Amino acid sequence: MRNPPTLLSLAIDSAIINFAAISDLSFVPEHILLELFRRTLEAGKLNEKILKLFIATGKEEILSVIESLNIQHSLVPVLPTRCSEKF
Repeated sequence: MRNPPTLLSLAIDSAIINFAAISDLSFVPEHILLELFRRTLEAGKLNEKILKLFIATGKEEILSVIESLNIQHSLVPVLPTRCSEKF
């Protein structure tokens, strides 16, 4: 017989599904943050916005994991919205 899911596991699943509503992760304890990051990667849900949320926590462990996995921001060039009249 399978064990029922823990409250922590259910909360992490819910956070992964509802990342669009999350604007700050700095209050999350580090051990939970690491599990959330791991499960986010497993679910294939890591994108630029979510990566910024994890980096914004400033927690050494999470920054170290991101660095060890060589995960980087994608730099998208910003094009000018209008050219000067010289062209």
